[in-house]
Amino acid sequence: MTSITLDKVIVDFPIYNSSHRSLRNALVQVATGGLIGEREDGRVVIRALDNINLSLADGDRLGIVGHNGSGKTTLLRVLSGVYHPPYGTVRVDGAVTALLNVSLGTDAEATGRENIRLRGAMLGMSARDIEKVTDEIAEFTELGNFLDVPVRAYSSGMQLRLTFAIATALRPEILLLDEWLSVGDEGFRAKAERRLNEMIESTRILVLASHSKELIARMCNRVLWLEHGRVRMDGDSATIVRSYFGASS
Repeated sequence: MTSITLDKVIVDFPIYNSSHRSLRNALVQVATGGLIGEREDGRVVIRALDNINLSLADGDRLGIVGHNGSGKTTLLRVLSGVYHPPYGTVRVDGAVTALLNVSLGTDAEATGRENIRLRGAMLGMSARDIEKVTDEIAEFTELGNFLDVPVRAYSSGMQLRLTFAIATALRPEILLLDEWLSVGDEGFRAKAERRLNEMIESTRILVLASHSKELIARMCNRVLWLEHGRVRMDGDSATIVRSYFGASS
């Protein structure tokens, strides 16, 4: 069964070469980030996530809200395996696709087709699976002969078409999204949104970080409200959306 369990997860980022007395003598809450404090070894750290407990199962559609720096992206990176927290435990059962930065890993000197193979391998696809989706990606992007041209010759819109198509070629059990992806001109954007919605419908667990009230209310049945790396509220979508966006407006 697909599931996510976090138990007392803490993520610290050390601040090197910091000797500011006020930082070393006190725990300070900052407006745009986590908590600044001092570890036992005397090193100043920013605590990006502080004692996070979370349990998700099949059918959960979790929205994550909070101000910039509240820990939303850090939490997504923990769930994706990019960050390994020094404290607490993380258990993720199920195939994960994280759409946090769809352009990450693109080789500008390689052709579009070569990037499909490269990015597909980075996403954990086998050579056979990559071969199966290549024609479908080519058709979806509408790039035609440009797929045989180095990506450095692409416009920014063409690059986004390619990277989006590759990233959404999989149908994962767990999907992590950092804001909604919007790609290309109006005509292609509608096509891309249909593709993304199909991907979301087929996934068993969705975790979506967003600043959009409408998107969170529409897509999620549960919402986690982070504040300075801590959970302020965790509950049903209607209750948290009303509390958070009411407080933010």
